[in-house]
Amino acid sequence: MSVTLNYKQRREMVAGAKATLPLILGAIPFGIIFGTLAEPSGLSAMGALAMSVFVFAGSGQFIALGLLAAGAAIPVIIATTFVVNLRHMLYAANLVPKVRHLPQRWRVMMAFGLTDETFAAVSNRYLVEQDTTDAHWFYLGSWLAMYSNWVFCTGLGIGLGELFPDMTSWGLDFAMSVTFIGMVVPYLKNKPMWGAVVVAGAMAIATISLPHKLGLLVAAVCGIAVGLSLHLLLQRQLNAADTTAREAGSEESVL
Repeated sequence: MSVTLNYKQRREMVAGAKATLPLILGAIPFGIIFGTLAEPSGLSAMGALAMSVFVFAGSGQFIALGLLAAGAAIPVIIATTFVVNLRHMLYAANLVPKVRHLPQRWRVMMAFGLTDETFAAVSNRYLVEQDTTDAHWFYLGSWLAMYSNWVFCTGLGIGLGELFPDMTSWGLDFAMSVTFIGMVVPYLKNKPMWGAVVVAGAMAIATISLPHKLGLLVAAVCGIAVGLSLHLLLQRQLNAADTTAREAGSEESVL
């Protein structure tokens, strides 16, 4: 069954891909490194490609690779990657009100394609533009751009890993840290956002020794709690100021 896209849907898809492009540039070394690490860790080339095609979870794939190399049991690998990717539940909770009107086939596709980069790009789309009628096409454009890049870079890494066995020592993984910083900076526009980022960063450092990367989840929850608290506090102050202004206006009109 063919699908014909109208002009607005095509524009949304292109915009989604363009918005994700800067984040893709940072993810390229990450995908290449995964490909180079696959075979030395005991995963075949086809296994690495299949993981990128069907799992599509960068950090989860790296952790699974490390556990596989250490000889961990399959249940341990599944449980650990599940914990590490719990942050996606926070992403999903944020997106649910915006996508609940979509058919199930769309929501299933969006769940599979949910990554840190796509969430950042799509969240900004919802903040900047009020018309969200075709925003799911923006999501699709972002997801397809990230997905194709990840699978391609995995394959590229597998090939380069055979040519340059010492690529993992080149420090390419630093690009991913820069990418995550670039994802956060555009949102630092008010006190709640600053509070959330500062607290989450501090908690991530303080809980770095927790097993299975649980510190990331703790940091995320603490950051959200602080950001939401500050947002509600500021909203209450604005409402109080508005009420005071209205009361003052009413008194002046009576006099």
